Amino acid sequence: MPTDNTIKVYYDAVCPRCRKDRQRYEHWAGEGASDIRWCDVSEHRHTLQEKGIEPDTALKSLHVEQADGDIVEGIDAYRLLMARVVFLRPVAWLIGLPVIKPGLRKLYDGWVKRRLKQQGRWS
Repeated sequence: MPTDNTIKVYYDAVCPRCRKDRQRYEHWAGEGASDIRWCDVSEHRHTLQEKGIEPDTALKSLHVEQADGDIVEGIDAYRLLMARVVFLRPVAWLIGLPVIKPGLRKLYDGWVKRRLKQQGRWS
């Protein structure tokens, strides 16, 4: 049952890898996954635009809306999700380190760009 810690994760449900990552996360999170509302960026484009996030931007980076309405994106969104799973907390901490985070962001951005280009969805 959702609590006041409920978050919304805006992700690319067209992407097979993204769907698989969601399933893996839900398995790892167990009951903690009930506090997460998964939202396909394509279906929630108007909601995202109302929050100042353009559809192309939403496709290019994971966005998480926290219970207080603040939106976190990119590596910080992944860190927020990982921190909700006990055994992933050390990884969340590690990828947030200033020496790791920028490089990881660059790798992530490159992967997303290649994926969207292959699918003909890069603009």
